[in-house]
Amino acid sequence: MFVVTNRIPVTKAFEAEFEDRFKKRAHLIDRSPGFVKNLVLRPVNRRFNHQTGAIEEREEQGYYLVQTYWESEQAFWDWTNSESFRIAHGNRPPAEMFAGPSVLEIHEVIQTTEHADKQG
Repeated sequence: MFVVTNRIPVTKAFEAEFEDRFKKRAHLIDRSPGFVKNLVLRPVNRRFNHQTGAIEEREEQGYYLVQTYWESEQAFWDWTNSESFRIAHGNRPPAEMFAGPSVLEIHEVIQTTEHADKQG
């Protein structure tokens, strides 16, 4: 399984609108061959300080993580070249929604602790 993560810095004033866009999405990816699941993660402004053992509030920009899980890396690339992808990404949000560039990362799952009947 492959996990594609888009790390997106969202401007504070646009967080609710950003989240709303995902709640109202067209679900086109859900029907894509090889697609497993999608997670959208909101940043939490707390960190564990390993030196002091304390949980601390942080001020720096957090990132939303948009993760898609795929049966294969090729399934992800096929999605990016599909008409459904073009449609799903056609309604571009305003540039000021973002506090900087997003970063796309691709990882291969090498181990999971999920039960076999719950994987994916």
